[in-house]
Amino acid sequence: MTAPEHLIRIAGGDVCFPCAPEDTVLRAAQRAGLGFPYECNVGSCGNCKFELAEGEVQMQWAQAPGWTEKDQQRKRFLGCQSRPLGDCTVKLRLDDRYAARHRPQRVAAVLESRRPITHDISEFRFVLDRPQVFEPGQYALAYLPGVEGARAYSMSNTAGGGRLWEFHVRQVPGGRGSQALFDRVHPGDRVGIDGPYGMAWLRRDAPRDILCLAGGSGLAPMISIARGAMAEPRLAQRHLHFLYGGRTAADICGEDMLRELPGWGERLSYHAAISLVSDGCAPAWSGSVGYLHEIARQRFGEQLTQMEIYFAGPPVMATAVQRMLIEAKVPIEQVHFDQFY
Repeated sequence: MTAPEHLIRIAGGDVCFPCAPEDTVLRAAQRAGLGFPYECNVGSCGNCKFELAEGEVQMQWAQAPGWTEKDQQRKRFLGCQSRPLGDCTVKLRLDDRYAARHRPQRVAAVLESRRPITHDISEFRFVLDRPQVFEPGQYALAYLPGVEGARAYSMSNTAGGGRLWEFHVRQVPGGRGSQALFDRVHPGDRVGIDGPYGMAWLRRDAPRDILCLAGGSGLAPMISIARGAMAEPRLAQRHLHFLYGGRTAADICGEDMLRELPGWGERLSYHAAISLVSDGCAPAWSGSVGYLHEIARQRFGEQLTQMEIYFAGPPVMATAVQRMLIEAKVPIEQVHFDQFY
């Protein structure tokens, strides 16, 4: 017997939405088409906080970095981690910018195949039980065996018919999510996938050339953006510049995927850089050396203000890129990234 849904009401108005007992307040709002602000969806950023006016919720992850002691004292909770224990009234300001372009749903998916991309990044291809479309650059939440809570991974393909979702995942030492994927999920196994989520999707009508900056498994959403852009008629006159950064030459990847796209060499280019060079570096490296944000500033300079910019990668890289773009006076509405690390 299915447990009854709870009713979540937004204080100060008539807006309300249903929330299944096993769902979170944020994800239920997204499924209802409401603009509940969020970014990471996994408890780290704190952007989905709300104040609980009436009712009770249970935090799935009490140690979530985005939930402080002051929040607890003021009855503020994270939407992505809060499960209702009954009907509730919450205080927050909805924002249409966060309303889902495609309402997320949780589905079962079968791992079709896995292939290595680098020494520590692999591509995982899942076939969903039912179709679900997404925008290039969005991400999903994966529920993996033996792992408490969801893990966020970006899709690397474009939606097509909506049944095939591909992810580029880096094997992180000690990372429970990636270890589960690499060690315990095999072709034919089923996992839960919830999505799509994220705000850094391809702006198909932006009248500017595109710059994609990627590092590590941030490759996935940027490859998705590039694939979507090269197939979009409205962007047929736009150039796309793809910059990828790694620590060593062994970390560099992505060019082969871009070479398969229409426009390669004409309006689609790739440039890689590494930040660490040693005498024993293998394979040898003769390309650019430096941090990705530095390379981007050197190559494009004042042109940055005339570009639509997307980036994804490790937190340190993302922070440095964001700071560089602010210093370069790039309008914030031309910059797109998701904080789900």
